[in-house]
Amino acid sequence: MSMLSSTSSSVSFLLFCILVLLVEGSLGGDPYAYFEWEVSYVSASPLGVKQEVIAINGQYPGPIVSVTTNWNVVVNIKNNLDEPFLVTWNGLQQRKNSWQDGVLGTNCPIPSGWNWTYEFQVKDQIGSFFYFPSINFQRAAGGYGGIIINNRDVIPLPFGTPDGDITIFISDWYSKDYKNLRKILDDGNDLGIPDGVLINGFGPYRYNDSVVQDGISFERINVDPGKTYRIRVHNVGISTSLNFRIQNHNLLLVETEGSYTVQQNYTNMDIHVGQSFSFLVTMDQNASNDYYIVASARFVDASTRDKLTGVGILHYSNSISPASGPLPDGPNEGDTYFSMNQARSIRWNVSASAARPNPQGSFRMDFGTWTENSRGTYNKWDGVARSTVQVFPGAWTAILVYLDNVGIWNLRAENLNTWYLGQEVYISVVNPEISNKTELPLPDNAIFCGALSSLQKKTISGEKKNDIEVGSISVKRFIKMRLSSSLFISPSLNS
Repeated sequence: MSMLSSTSSSVSFLLFCILVLLVEGSLGGDPYAYFEWEVSYVSASPLGVKQEVIAINGQYPGPIVSVTTNWNVVVNIKNNLDEPFLVTWNGLQQRKNSWQDGVLGTNCPIPSGWNWTYEFQVKDQIGSFFYFPSINFQRAAGGYGGIIINNRDVIPLPFGTPDGDITIFISDWYSKDYKNLRKILDDGNDLGIPDGVLINGFGPYRYNDSVVQDGISFERINVDPGKTYRIRVHNVGISTSLNFRIQNHNLLLVETEGSYTVQQNYTNMDIHVGQSFSFLVTMDQNASNDYYIVASARFVDASTRDKLTGVGILHYSNSISPASGPLPDGPNEGDTYFSMNQARSIRWNVSASAARPNPQGSFRMDFGTWTENSRGTYNKWDGVARSTVQVFPGAWTAILVYLDNVGIWNLRAENLNTWYLGQEVYISVVNPEISNKTELPLPDNAIFCGALSSLQKKTISGEKKNDIEVGSISVKRFIKMRLSSSLFISPSLNS
């Protein structure tokens, strides 16, 4: 698969979301968490230009889904948009249950005016993830929110209990409507440089009058002096890698995408599109003033980075002075070696007690050409398991995908523009034996579309709805058609 250039950067990244998911688990007797969502357009002006964004229950970004390991999650979604909608759960393993993965190929979109219910179990997972719309370039307009999977009470955290939990979304942003952006790509054109960078859906604090226009709302995060917070940061953007930092505060990395890490302090962290990190940050600075929170574009020239810098405010509860001074320095704009070495420094905490994903993620990345001898450089002990890894231009990344979860799984570029244009593949993991690893059946409420739309149940009035009644022949026909263009892999071929 060739690498495609990022429209917002002179350096491109191919970001793969590894959604090859694991084994076992049933809905069983574990607790249920129920959510009712209405998806709609709301007006917002993140960069001073009024536009429609996609909100959930009127919120942009959407609500946090906070559950505990092994809980069952039931999300009923009413689609009030003027086009189909589909949400995917980035990094959730969906054990034996690709029917709930929320991507084309395993799910038909929810038509405008319909509601549909997802039901899945967060089996043997912990950590920080996010959900987002997976079709029609809708993520460029929002529709995303955080997912927190907490440890069960009997499993201790590998660090002291934080005094609070904060979620931060960082993203590049265009002031054009997402449908206009979609048409630009459909016409074979480039999106160009984004118009700015948002923090939690807000534009930048006016740290520099010549760079940031007046009247833009910014994010302010309130904290208490002396306390330690777990700050979960997600890059939910389109194509821009961002460097995250907080003025004068250390970031103690403790977890990324469901894996507790060896705890290390960083002054800043490169976070690529689709990636999630959580840090412990102690409020140990002078509490009489505020501090800058910064997310700035990587691998661009200095003038572009000024435009693509999101700034929020960390506000101590007894602060009496605004943030001041220059923004905290990030790495040199074009230094990919810094970024790679930083990524290599992240290690899995193999001694932590917690639900533990099977080893999938980055085992080595390097510049140059991969050869058979490169296998000798792999980190097979504590390479971090995660769902999204980066591949640098002129470089390679070795990943391990543990194929023990039957179903159809989507392997894609996380850069939204290249994914929208087709940079993805589906992997079919099959197990012909009937066992506790057998795929769960097609859900009763499955929506049928395309060549199978005739299977959709109709009401007396003739309107289609999402209460489906199909016989076994129809289900088999659906499954056969679903697999027809996929890459088949047997779990027995793992190496």
